[in-house]
Amino acid sequence: MTTSAGRTASRGRIDKRQAILDAAFIVFARRGYAQACVQEIAEEAGVAKPTVYNHLNDKETLFRHALTAVTDAVLAENLSVVERLRNPGPDLRATLEDVAYRLIRMCCTKRSRSLRWLTYAQVARFPDLIDLVLSRTSDQLCEALADRLARLSLSGHLRACDPATAAEQLLALITGPMEGRSRLGTRTASTAEMHAVATVAVDTFLRAYGAPENR
Repeated sequence: MTTSAGRTASRGRIDKRQAILDAAFIVFARRGYAQACVQEIAEEAGVAKPTVYNHLNDKETLFRHALTAVTDAVLAENLSVVERLRNPGPDLRATLEDVAYRLIRMCCTKRSRSLRWLTYAQVARFPDLIDLVLSRTSDQLCEALADRLARLSLSGHLRACDPATAAEQLLALITGPMEGRSRLGTRTASTAEMHAVATVAVDTFLRAYGAPENR
């Protein structure tokens, strides 16, 4: 039987591990993998250096787990945005524009930009991270969006289509222009720019996939 003290100790260990992972991502994003050191990560997390090694064996393990944790967090937030399409309401265009804007805003956060930078920068050292990050972010997001679009097609809001292709194209319309506008994430796009991209993306999408009354 687990005692209250045991549960508290277990929760404390989990919280400390999360603090270390959060700190590790901050330091890796700030310094890059090669220049980051475990001592700085420990200081950022507010723990002793040996504590970091007690939770995560070495720098490589720390890097992998830190990126995985952020990847899962970003995915969860994006999935919650797409869930808005489960009940789109009477104005599909307005709902799609809201979803598109929120996805763009998520893509432009410092955390999301840092995740992409770190993944691309370390592709030679950790080539498997590309598959891990993409499978847990864009691939799963595309699958969730495809499911929502399939339901919209069945309900007559969208024309009959391949939902996977439609989802892939909608995401490309949403995120593609922001790479240029943000100069590959080195410039902060304004809220007005994000709304403009969302509006144009949805208009283009509905012209291709919308039912006649939604075009």
